[in-house]
Amino acid sequence: MKTWELTSIVLSALVAGMFHGPWVALNRSMRTFTPEVFLAIVDRMNRNMAPVMTVLMPATLLSIIPVLLLSYHDQPKTFYLNALALALFIIALLVTAFLEVPIVKEIVTWTATTLPENWQQLRDRWMKFHIIRVVAGLASLVLLVIGAIF
Repeated sequence: MKTWELTSIVLSALVAGMFHGPWVALNRSMRTFTPEVFLAIVDRMNRNMAPVMTVLMPATLLSIIPVLLLSYHDQPKTFYLNALALALFIIALLVTAFLEVPIVKEIVTWTATTLPENWQQLRDRWMKFHIIRVVAGLASLVLLVIGAIF
């Protein structure tokens, strides 16, 4: 049980860091970037993060399941905290897969000369969804830690 708890916490921390780090680094300045800089940043982040997150997110999700199974009968607090953490992680996963990734896939097809008229609204929409993902990811991590400690 403790091995699975540790595994899920470490993997969740890596995912939360992948969510939180770019947000902290870019959130306040994203609206100030020229289109060329914005496009370069999105392209680089996508190429660097997509392959890692494609493996890391499912692994994290799957690592929580053994904790749920092992804690179900004997440790109800751990079970419920991990179940809530899993639900929040699934929210982050759904926001990523169905909202953010499609926006990024569209953005990476643009060039400075082919930017759509509403590119800034799409950028802002992407950033708003990212906040949901950051909060859900960090809250999930906190619940996993609380479940393991108590």
